[in-house]
Amino acid sequence: MSLMLLFVLMGAVALAAAMGLLLARNAVYAALFLVLNMLALAVLFLSLGAPFLAMVQITVYAGAVMVLFLFVVMLLGAEVLPEEGGPIAWQKPLAFVLGGVLIGSLSWLIFVEATGMGRILPPPADYASPQELAMHLFQRYLLPFEVTSVLLLVAMLGALVMVQVERRRRARQQESQGS
Repeated sequence: MSLMLLFVLMGAVALAAAMGLLLARNAVYAALFLVLNMLALAVLFLSLGAPFLAMVQITVYAGAVMVLFLFVVMLLGAEVLPEEGGPIAWQKPLAFVLGGVLIGSLSWLIFVEATGMGRILPPPADYASPQELAMHLFQRYLLPFEVTSVLLLVAMLGALVMVQVERRRRARQQESQGS
């Protein structure tokens, strides 16, 4: 019963952190909410018996990716998000609809499990073991893994180039206004 209580509590923390992420007007606060969400997900992985996935969640996502994200946000100077509206105003209603679909499907799964209408089988003994994950990742999915790493590198370099171009433009504007 205590494992179920931990699972529900961490699920609530993950949900609250996700809502904080969506509602934060400051990009740095949004990133910190995302870190909290990732840590709660790591605890959920631990409660499901997947310690390797939990540690990968913490080291890779909550650690490295979020440090990179915060670095880019600080470098671009985009800490505060623009006011309501703008070119992505359509995403807010879509997020609420998709959130409703998620809550509905999770409620249905909880109802099915509670009433015994469906039976969830326990995973096999070697489920999510480091050996099995490594075999899938580096044999079956090696090309997508490498493409993703190159894509992340190109995105980071593109952000750096965009910042340099913007800084040069601002410097030229200041020079022309000063003379």
